[in-house]
Amino acid sequence: MNLKQVMNGFLRDYLKENDIQFEDWSINVNNQDGFGDYSSNIALKLTKQLKKSPIKIANSIANHKNNLGDIFTVSASEPGFINFHISDNYYLKILDQILKKAENFGKKKKLNKSANVEFVSCNPTGPLTVGHGRQAILGDMVSNILTWNGYDVTREYYYNDAGKQMRVLAESCYAKYAQQIGKKVEMPENGYIGTYLDEIASKIVDNHGKDLDSDDPIFREFTEKEIFSDIKKTLESIGIQFDVFSKEGTFYENGAIDNILKEFREKSLSYEKDGAVWFKTSSLGKEEDKVLVKSSGEPTYRLPDIAYHADKVDRGFDLIVDIFGADHIDTYPDVLLGLKSLDKKTAHIKVIIHQFVTIKRGGEIVKMSTRKANFITLDELKDQFSSDIIRYFFIMRGANSHLDFDLDLAKDESEKNPVYYLQYANARISNLLTRYDKEISDEKKIDLTLLNEKDEIALAKLLSEFPDKMEGVLKSLEPRKIATYLEEVAAAYHKFYGNHKVIDTQNLPLSASRKKLCEATKIILKNGLSILGISAPERMWTWVS
Repeated sequence: MNLKQVMNGFLRDYLKENDIQFEDWSINVNNQDGFGDYSSNIALKLTKQLKKSPIKIANSIANHKNNLGDIFTVSASEPGFINFHISDNYYLKILDQILKKAENFGKKKKLNKSANVEFVSCNPTGPLTVGHGRQAILGDMVSNILTWNGYDVTREYYYNDAGKQMRVLAESCYAKYAQQIGKKVEMPENGYIGTYLDEIASKIVDNHGKDLDSDDPIFREFTEKEIFSDIKKTLESIGIQFDVFSKEGTFYENGAIDNILKEFREKSLSYEKDGAVWFKTSSLGKEEDKVLVKSSGEPTYRLPDIAYHADKVDRGFDLIVDIFGADHIDTYPDVLLGLKSLDKKTAHIKVIIHQFVTIKRGGEIVKMSTRKANFITLDELKDQFSSDIIRYFFIMRGANSHLDFDLDLAKDESEKNPVYYLQYANARISNLLTRYDKEISDEKKIDLTLLNEKDEIALAKLLSEFPDKMEGVLKSLEPRKIATYLEEVAAAYHKFYGNHKVIDTQNLPLSASRKKLCEATKIILKNGLSILGISAPERMWTWVS
């Protein structure tokens, strides 16, 4: 039973009985004592349409016949809120469902729908930095959210193997190679100077000798292969694997780029000016036209991205999710516009833009640049921290908020570290359940109605919200909301644990019921952490009791 659906059903029944056509209201959790568990703004929203005061409308709704009194009662409060007071027995019934469904509680059945999630998509010009890590973790968690909600998910990595960056990379590698064989060659402008290229150049010398010319394709092909192999290993080390790798070059080879340019010309959506090819976006509602092909003959990001996205649309996914950094905020609308111009559907494409990451150590910002090699790589981070720490710290803020990755806090192994705080809760429950089985051997019939203390009901209520939270996360695709919810569950459990004795040989029936509350809490913590790709250890070595 979905509680919000039931409450919304009550409100719709009131509207139907009173012949009112209206859809715009919300129901939200209420944290104010005395005003119910949930509140709706429907009376406030109806004021203009009904030309009545909100409190008068609220009182009318509160007096409407309620056939679900065993689940909730309804009251009205100033200035016009509808308050739903959920019965304790409802939460206890949901507690029983959690125990029965366990790892499947709140999980959707297969929808027979497919989703494609594109993320990371970093060009193989150097090791993945901490800055790339945010998108990697975000994309993997979004994929997990969709899987949890019944989608068949394809994780996809798209990268540019045909542009200027790769040319500069090849030239940079040759410069490193030349230095190692005693030639004096200047590094190209804006070249890549990281030590990772020294290692690759050394391998080229060992495997291919000292007589290679600067235009030898080995400097591009071998370097790309080596760096991309390292990128894959780095991602795998933090639990990320892709199903599909797509290259930009494919769309030149198969003619897709040329076909798009041809179709734009035929539709009078492109023109040449100053030696460049322009996308006539001004005729499609934009303020100015955008360049598709530079005067140098090199395409901008827009053109191959339109081809790539047209290919994804043609593959028939029910949902396409693109996860981009803030540097794409100006280009992705042009890509969607290009797709519409090609008569491709776009309504099923969801774009998530995440902000940049600032790395801090000792309160100071650590600067990063791939070309200058002044950066912290994900591999270096993995050498210092577990995958759990890395994954969680990258979602400590919502995707659209700037993120400070605090290296000092990440090293903290106390409850100040939010990852340990959550894992401690799970380990504490595991430890308690082990002690319970040792100290209490008699199995008692479980009577969950014995759970009537405020802390017990508050925890049971929070656990019952898990399916609704997952539905909300499906709409927002924001993993941070799962983390926030789990932190609330952990805090509620620690409060319950601190105020109430679970193992009580003098009151075995209550002990048995409280044990079940602990087991249900453990299930929710593990389910939530599994979606985030974070482990739920059974034992930890500090403050678990």
